[in-house]
Amino acid sequence: MRIIPNIPALKSKNYRLFFGGQGLSLIGTWMTQVATIWLVYNLSNSPWLLGVVGFTSQIPSLVLLPIAGVLVERWDRHRVLLATQVLSMIQSLALALLTLTGVINIWHLIFLSLFQGTIGAFDAPARQVFITEIVGKKEDLASAIALNSSMFNGARLIGPAIAGLVIAAVGSGACFLIDGLSYIAVIAALLAMKIKPRKIVTNHSHPWKSFKEGFAYTFSFTPIKAIIMLLALVSFMGMQYTVLVPIFADKILQGGPQTLGFLMSSAGVGSLIGAVYLLSRKSVIGLGNFIAYSPAIMGFGLIGFSLSRILGLSMLMMLIVGFGFIMQFTSSNTLLQTIVEDDKRSRVMSIYTMAFFGMLPLGNLFGGALASYIGVTKTLVISGIACILGTVYFSQKLPELRRLVAPVYIKLGILPAKKEELLQKT
Repeated sequence: MRIIPNIPALKSKNYRLFFGGQGLSLIGTWMTQVATIWLVYNLSNSPWLLGVVGFTSQIPSLVLLPIAGVLVERWDRHRVLLATQVLSMIQSLALALLTLTGVINIWHLIFLSLFQGTIGAFDAPARQVFITEIVGKKEDLASAIALNSSMFNGARLIGPAIAGLVIAAVGSGACFLIDGLSYIAVIAALLAMKIKPRKIVTNHSHPWKSFKEGFAYTFSFTPIKAIIMLLALVSFMGMQYTVLVPIFADKILQGGPQTLGFLMSSAGVGSLIGAVYLLSRKSVIGLGNFIAYSPAIMGFGLIGFSLSRILGLSMLMMLIVGFGFIMQFTSSNTLLQTIVEDDKRSRVMSIYTMAFFGMLPLGNLFGGALASYIGVTKTLVISGIACILGTVYFSQKLPELRRLVAPVYIKLGILPAKKEELLQKT
């Protein structure tokens, strides 16, 4: 009897190392995320400052990702990831030291969030493309991306739940310390890999010129542009809940850090369900439907969560939010990685990452400011409505996008060159 499922990506030893090390480290990362927003809320009691810290943690992505994508194309991605993991460990241990010694304040959190955001601007595009190097076979890529989502959201389920208990028992500092130590696992995994040297094509063009070429390629092909624009909308409006949820946990549901952990873990459960479902799929055909309709699922979940005053119902709504988000995010990632040209993948994926992580800080800042004026409930209702409107617009464009993607699928051998069958399947 087979105990380990036959997942194509796991045939690669390098990917197994990456999966194991990253899985442990991500639990610590989610613990830090929960501990940070709870600490900010406790220090300030301000929706605005929650938004500010969220803004500073992600704004480097908006500024640096375009050039980072170009540079990652020219650098050794394995070494880039080793450097970013070491720097991230230093950042987490610094947070732990400041918190455990009792000297932490908002300005420390803002600065260290900015530092981590700068690291992430180089880490994200390197990580996205590094997967294609360690999986080996292109046909196993969809499996690897879905498995990555499962790993990420499994950690998203476990990390916040542990964080809530740890914060209640010994405080946020312990979460930061655990996170810092967890980076040892991913660093060890990266060092244990045997990476075949990648031939880096010497490019003497100016990085800004290379970025402009990637930008022009991305936005000249309507399906890529539409996917990225929808993701940017969801990032800007739909993800505001991530910085506002401590207020719901404390003021509306009358709970504490455990309640915050339960809510964040519920979103992780939904995301994990979505990721596991996508992992079971054998083809990219049909992902356009998930990209189109998942924002509406997320939007209805946000509206339900904002109106709920019962913990159990709030957790259910967060599960729906997490499910809707991961279905769109992972489906978009998989589809883009499939259809873009190899020599432009880093640049396109950096723009994709910028669409999410670049819009996230602006959305956090906007959401925090709006919640200060109209309250968190109305703010998330507006967020949910915006996600639903995104689905309405994208779904109207879907038939045209299918027709444009069809020739790419034929070229890759994903679909037969029969127009009637093609239009039915895509």
